[in-house]
Amino acid sequence: MRRKIFHGIVVLAVLGLAFLGWAIWMSGILHRSAAESKQVARSVPSAAAVATRKAWAEPQFASVIARGEYLARAGDCVACHTMRGGKPYAGGLATPTPFGLLYSPNITPDKQYGIGNWTEDDFWRAMHDGIAPGNKLLYPVFPFTHFTKVSRPDVDAIFAYLRSLPPAAQPNHPNEMPFPYNQRSSLVFWRALFFRAGEFKPNPGKSPEWNRGAYLVEGLGHCGMCHSSFNALGATDKNAQLAGGLIPIQRWYAPALNSGAEVGLGNWTDEELAQFLKTGVSVRGATYGPMSDVVFHSLQYLSDADLQAIATYLRAQPVLVSPSDVQKIEVSPQLAVELAQQGRQIYINHCAECHQLDGRGVGEQYPPLADNPSIAMQPGTNAIRMVLLGGFQPGTKGNPRPYSMPPFAQLLNDHDVAAVVTYIRQAWGNNAPAVSPAVVTRFRHVPE
Repeated sequence: MRRKIFHGIVVLAVLGLAFLGWAIWMSGILHRSAAESKQVARSVPSAAAVATRKAWAEPQFASVIARGEYLARAGDCVACHTMRGGKPYAGGLATPTPFGLLYSPNITPDKQYGIGNWTEDDFWRAMHDGIAPGNKLLYPVFPFTHFTKVSRPDVDAIFAYLRSLPPAAQPNHPNEMPFPYNQRSSLVFWRALFFRAGEFKPNPGKSPEWNRGAYLVEGLGHCGMCHSSFNALGATDKNAQLAGGLIPIQRWYAPALNSGAEVGLGNWTDEELAQFLKTGVSVRGATYGPMSDVVFHSLQYLSDADLQAIATYLRAQPVLVSPSDVQKIEVSPQLAVELAQQGRQIYINHCAECHQLDGRGVGEQYPPLADNPSIAMQPGTNAIRMVLLGGFQPGTKGNPRPYSMPPFAQLLNDHDVAAVVTYIRQAWGNNAPAVSPAVVTRFRHVPE
């Protein structure tokens, strides 16, 4: 017994020394990061530094602000840093995570609650290193793991744009996280395991268009934050980037962008994909759920050249077999047949008027369900949630009068939803397994 106690003490001592060593090591990284930021600041002219020398109305600086606004759109900053009904960029939006509820901060130039006292070095360090003033480690719900790839001139331009906004005196809402997740010191371990700072490096073997697309997708666009799976510690799997994943808590499934069985981008043209990203609709389908917000706040404002670059990069991704490509059976063969038969009548009564009896839809107004990979992909999550919650296309310049799908959560019970989803996943050449009423029950009671 004494030997076991002794070994336990030794193990604890070793772990304590390991923690101390890691803490010292990471402390050195933090201080070195600050020094490197200052060194970079001396060698790279910053937009905020220009502001101290020139009036805001100067054409040269106005162009920097305009570029910063464009880049902030590309990063979809306003979507996270604006709560419903709140002032733009004033923060307060609650983001549920498996580790607690986090609220976005105020990033207007307000000196009390926002970033009015920040320097361009402070902002660069937050974007590039994930560290706020005072060596405050930022939670990775802020996608600094992607923003670290953004160049210093682009970060400076974004900062110049944010500094040009009207300040909003809106206090920041404290996060609601249980112990130990509310201890930012625990992020030392997370960063040591999952984060390496570094700007994007172009691939000399690829075209300028491909590299521009990679810069936007991997950096400002932070597409992998949704379209990749997360491990138990909330980090994306670097070996499964863009391979699809279930968005935590919200339970929408962001499909794999490198899987022929899910989105099937190999069957699209670059022009079709670019147009889809810009408008949110196409003859192949429409955006829904969180992706509609991305199109509304961000993608519709990107230039045709940048959208084309994104399409080029995404369609060039090697096609991988993701775990969701393997079809899973949720119900017995007999129940699957019964659900499909019942679902056909429900479809005729509630869905066929828009999506047509043959499932082909009507142009871009009512998306096709036949041969639609997003309907037939393994997780029936999105189809279930669409029936329950409805679907809303984003209002864009290319689609100024979007059509919407009404929710059926109040009209159809869990068995009915499972039946109609099973039917559309198996009709018109779709070849996907049935979904069970029990799965519908789980997804009925999750946040929108």
